[in-house]
Amino acid sequence: MTFTRKTLAIAVGALWALSSSALAAVSAEEAKKLGNELTPIGANPEGNEAGTIPEWTPQDQKGPLSGEYPSDPEIDAEDPKFTITAANMAEYEDKLSEGHKLLLERFPDSYKMNIYPSHRNVNWPEEIKEASKRNATTCEFRGPDDITNCKLGFPFPVPQSGAEVIWNHKVKWRGNNARRYNNQMIVQPDGEYQFTKIVEDVTFSYANIDDPQPIKDGQGEYLRYLSETVAPVRLAGTFILVHEKVGTGEAGRRAWLYSPGLRRIRRAPSVCCDNPYEGTDGHQFYDQVDMFNGVKERFTWKLLGKKEMYVPYNSHKIAGPDTTYDDLASPRHLNQELPRYELHRVWVVEAENKEDLRHTFGKKVLYVDEDSWNIVMIDNYDHRGELMQFQEGHLSFARNVLATGTSPEVIYHFNTGRYFLTALAQQDRPIDNSVEYDDSFFTASAVQRKTSR
Repeated sequence: MTFTRKTLAIAVGALWALSSSALAAVSAEEAKKLGNELTPIGANPEGNEAGTIPEWTPQDQKGPLSGEYPSDPEIDAEDPKFTITAANMAEYEDKLSEGHKLLLERFPDSYKMNIYPSHRNVNWPEEIKEASKRNATTCEFRGPDDITNCKLGFPFPVPQSGAEVIWNHKVKWRGNNARRYNNQMIVQPDGEYQFTKIVEDVTFSYANIDDPQPIKDGQGEYLRYLSETVAPVRLAGTFILVHEKVGTGEAGRRAWLYSPGLRRIRRAPSVCCDNPYEGTDGHQFYDQVDMFNGVKERFTWKLLGKKEMYVPYNSHKIAGPDTTYDDLASPRHLNQELPRYELHRVWVVEAENKEDLRHTFGKKVLYVDEDSWNIVMIDNYDHRGELMQFQEGHLSFARNVLATGTSPEVIYHFNTGRYFLTALAQQDRPIDNSVEYDDSFFTASAVQRKTSR
């Protein structure tokens, strides 16, 4: 869908008016489009008129829940259709994020985007698709951090506000449980890098097919998270524990931090928002994990509509075991021989910082893939309106779980020339979705016992 300035302004004004008050679920008539005119989770199943975006052709589940990197031999064997550079970017600028434009302009001799054929193979378990259809008529939006009457599936497959789109990203299906090997790199302008190794355990209580916990009337814990920093030595033994809930403050996220220097676990309200994530030297905020997470109360959220854009997609090669960390790191930006970009439709959401709840970013523009509800890019602006950071999540579809994720995730810091890489499993192990946890695993006392051994 293409917007003129006039129609975009009208659409933004109408949607902003809706986003400022409670929104009821969509009508039964509107919900009937799911699985018919729309995919079961709300995307347009048709391709575009130009034939450059194909129709939705979901793949069936294949492979065990552990030991599998996402891959597709046919897709991975393809060659680029063309390459966008600083010299020809004007031909494609209406389909580029501001972050990509700035990278092309700033590094004309080295930055490029290889554009490949587009594929739309994302699929979900039947339970998620059916639950998403039900949520369309039951799930209600009461405020940016307050939703109710939602269970298991995407809460808002037919979104009416920007915050609803972000809720779809936050509680998407990723398996009942997961252990992720999350390696991170701070890359200097000359290509040298600092390396951090983190192991993360997560149990998903909302999007859990075996035992879904509904969100209702302010009650709704949707995941529990525990990270352990393994390397370097100066950070090893740091633990972060999070119980993520609907709401803000004490009613929402509860977090604990164990520091080996203090040798005790303590409540950590600072595990939030634009506070730097432990061990990243300020290169990643807590709310930049998984592209965006946590409370939305510091911003107003506008849904600008849907747009065709070149986005990182089907990123099996760059996220796979044959790519080394040395391959990834190059001076000034990611080694652009590795990323795969495709043309897809994305939801565009604009978030502006509220005057009374300060955030480092004055504005964020988020781009969310229509087939997966996964955020794939974010333009982050300072309070002067200058582009301060650009986040890029390289999306892959994991057939073994029927879920999507982004690896690597990149944060470009335009003010320092550094960039940060996270969600790296290369030279390690892929996400393990076969793990199981007992009820006591994600508790402060369990972490304290673990560190006392």
